[in-house]
Amino acid sequence: MKAIQVEGDDLVWGDAPEPELGVGQVRIEVHATAVNRADLVQRSGGYPPPPGASDILGLECAGTVLEVGEGVTRVSTGDPVCALLAGGGYAEQVVVPAGQVLPIPVGLDMQQAAAIPEVFATAYLNLFMEADLQKAERVLLHAGASGVGTAAIQLCKAFHSPCFVTVGGDDKVERCLALGAEGGFNRHNGDFLPAVRDWAGEGGVDVVLDPVGAAYFAQNLACLGLGGRLVLIGLLGGLETEVNLGVLMMKRLRVVGSTLRARPVAEKSLVMDALRDRVWPLLESGDIKPIVEAVMPVQETDRAHRLIASNDTVGKVIIQIR
Repeated sequence: MKAIQVEGDDLVWGDAPEPELGVGQVRIEVHATAVNRADLVQRSGGYPPPPGASDILGLECAGTVLEVGEGVTRVSTGDPVCALLAGGGYAEQVVVPAGQVLPIPVGLDMQQAAAIPEVFATAYLNLFMEADLQKAERVLLHAGASGVGTAAIQLCKAFHSPCFVTVGGDDKVERCLALGAEGGFNRHNGDFLPAVRDWAGEGGVDVVLDPVGAAYFAQNLACLGLGGRLVLIGLLGGLETEVNLGVLMMKRLRVVGSTLRARPVAEKSLVMDALRDRVWPLLESGDIKPIVEAVMPVQETDRAHRLIASNDTVGKVIIQIR
């Protein structure tokens, strides 16, 4: 098969060994995959795959089932599916545990389906499983125009929790409002805390979903109300910061560090099952949708990476394999 290989500073579409199919696994002929910021970090050497995972880039895909391993009843040969991967998506074939595979929602094509698994799994896991978000609770979403952000906005709206976003431009604020956010702030205009307080009122927000980390930590704590939960899903703004432990104690706050890629298969399968039960019906009805900024052929993967790195996108950039 062919796959994208990292060769120095270049991404090369060349020959690679086919992955072996094991018990409980599914072999997928990949039609499309998507770029995640983690791919850029892995490419630069900063985010190695978990033990046993493919070192080929790509954390999600959509395609057709070619073969199923022993014990697999979840899908069958020929089924159109999408999958959450620990790696290997930038290739003609990938092998993945069956629990991380779902049928493509009715009405969506391969390109749209490739935009779903990583970001909707991340958003759902961290809002509803880690933060235990409840109806009518207020949410602050950073990087609201990102893939995870656009998924999270729609999930908040669908499950009746108002959200406020921070983004990198006024145009992105408007796009997020159109998706269902109730308020937004351009991060280039200074600190977001006053704007969030104006929106949320004295009670503050209940949940913060943050891929930034250190640079936003103190403001995040200040935004939270009693019993609030801060879920950290990235460290784009640094790893280290000072913490006022008194704020944590007086507000009875919880700070949760969360990653998805390195979780055990059983945990990822639970997330995917929750998506199938609660989110797939909303995708099939059109109440929520994957947001796709651009689709590029696999030969232009380097350009797709540059586009994500530019921070000029809203939603996902898709790589077309076939």
